[in-house]
Amino acid sequence: MTLKTTPSDLDLLRLMMAGGEEAFAELYRRRQGGVYRFALQMSGSPEIAEDVTQEVFIVLIRTAERYNPDRGSLSAYLYGIARNYVLRKLEQDRPYLPLTESADDGVTHPSMISDTDPLVELTRNESIKSLREAILALPAHYREVIVLCELHEMSYLEAADVVGCAVGTVRSRLHRGRALLIEKLRAARDRDHASQEVKPARCFA
Repeated sequence: MTLKTTPSDLDLLRLMMAGGEEAFAELYRRRQGGVYRFALQMSGSPEIAEDVTQEVFIVLIRTAERYNPDRGSLSAYLYGIARNYVLRKLEQDRPYLPLTESADDGVTHPSMISDTDPLVELTRNESIKSLREAILALPAHYREVIVLCELHEMSYLEAADVVGCAVGTVRSRLHRGRALLIEKLRAARDRDHASQEVKPARCFA
């Protein structure tokens, strides 16, 4: 089956539901990376992220007819499925697993945030590792809106659709989550400075 140039997600989904394997393959290539990064940023575990990504697309194959385009984008629908699986996995696998250094999870330095944002000044010299760890240390309901809105650049409306709450709730959680993130980054920076200050001086003969 030949696909037209740059078909929409909905076009691909309809072709997939009609038996188009090529359409599913294209949809998977298009959306798999974002789903995987979301699951990794939420869990800190590549293994969980891989499992969740597979589950998301298995669910899509089995229940594609449940997707309602009037309620939001297909991307948000997939993130919503991923969110449910991630939270379930985290409940099973507490405590959270740390992010691995080799994982390419798509977290970028907070130049993605406006220059007027207090996070910019604080995190300008912070390592990507510190930022990942600070995000992972947030409670899940704050972490998910930070990941969705800051790292995946979703609108409040899209994030609300993923999380299944009101837009106002997303706004308030994002505000509080960003404040907590600032606190955690400052605490990590202060600990680093303190550890450097107490290092024993080198002795010379």
